[in-house]
Amino acid sequence: MLNIFLQNASAQKYLIDTNCFITPSRFYYAFDIVPSYWAELLRAGTAGRVVLLDMVKSELFQKGDELSKWLQGNQDSFITCMHNTNEIIAQYTQVVNYIRNSADYSGRALKKWSKSSVADPWLIAAAKVNNYVITTFETPFKNQVKGQQQDNPKVPDVAKVFGVETSDLYDTMRQLGIRI
Repeated sequence: MLNIFLQNASAQKYLIDTNCFITPSRFYYAFDIVPSYWAELLRAGTAGRVVLLDMVKSELFQKGDELSKWLQGNQDSFITCMHNTNEIIAQYTQVVNYIRNSADYSGRALKKWSKSSVADPWLIAAAKVNNYVITTFETPFKNQVKGQQQDNPKVPDVAKVFGVETSDLYDTMRQLGIRI
C-alpha cells in the first residue's frame, strides 16, 4: 500500500480549469450519454492525480445544474487546492504584476485579471507553487501583432512565462489513462 502511495505522490497532478468541466458536461460527455467519462475522471481523482482550485469548485457549485450536483456528491474524490496560502498569494501577485508591466496586455486585461474572483491568475499561481499542469481548453493567442495589446490574456500564454505547463483535456485524458 505504501508503494502505491509513493507512486501517486510522485505522479504528475493536473489542475483542472472550469471550462474543462463545463464544456464536456454540456457538449461532449453528457452524464446520461457518456457516464464512463465521469467514472474515469473520478478514478483519476481518487488516485490523487486531479486537483481542483477551491475557486473553480465554488464556481461550479453555484451553477445548480447536473454538473454542480455531481461535483458536490463527488468532491472528496479530488484534491482541493486552497488559493489563499501565502505562497500562492505571493505568486498571484507576480502573475498580476506581469500583466500590469507587459507591453503585450492592455489596461482592460489588467482590470480583468486583477479581480480576485477571476480564477485564471490563481490557477497559474497555484500550478507554479505546486508543480501542477493546468488543464484548460484555452489555446495560446495566435497572430499577435507586434505592439498591439491584448485585452484577454490566455492562460497558456501567461503560464508559459512562469514555466507552468498547460495541457488540453484530451492530452490530460491520455496522461491519466482515461478511456471511455
